[in-house]
Amino acid sequence: MMIPGKSVLTIPQLIAPLVVAGIFIAACSLFKEPNRRNFSAIIVAGAGAAYLNGGLGIWEFVFCAAITALAYWGFKDYRFIGIAWILHTAWDVVHHFYGNLIVPFVPTSSAGCAICDVGVAVWYFLGAPSIYSRTRRASIA
Repeated sequence: MMIPGKSVLTIPQLIAPLVVAGIFIAACSLFKEPNRRNFSAIIVAGAGAAYLNGGLGIWEFVFCAAITALAYWGFKDYRFIGIAWILHTAWDVVHHFYGNLIVPFVPTSSAGCAICDVGVAVWYFLGAPSIYSRTRRASIA
């Protein structure tokens, strides 16, 4: 479905955000626990503020407060970080269609952010395991 004024996503624009999610996961996997969880909570709290001037008025502040609360609870449990990323995904979609884009000069930036966020959220729902410890175990076995 084509929305007037909105760009259609191409295959590279669908794949690139997943590559970014993979790079983010690889970088975060370098942290040992609990530093990985703590760093992740801080990052998602910052992501909650990405749209503060996003054109949706007071709702931008409500969203930021909700993400901040989830990030705080994320210091204890990865599931809250995953929920925060899923919420951010929904906010990306809202901004793609109705608000200001995350990168004003890239018409598909909010849609790409939504794709990336889903990939990252899945990793957090899995408990954010280090990808390096899995490869080491696999190569030893």
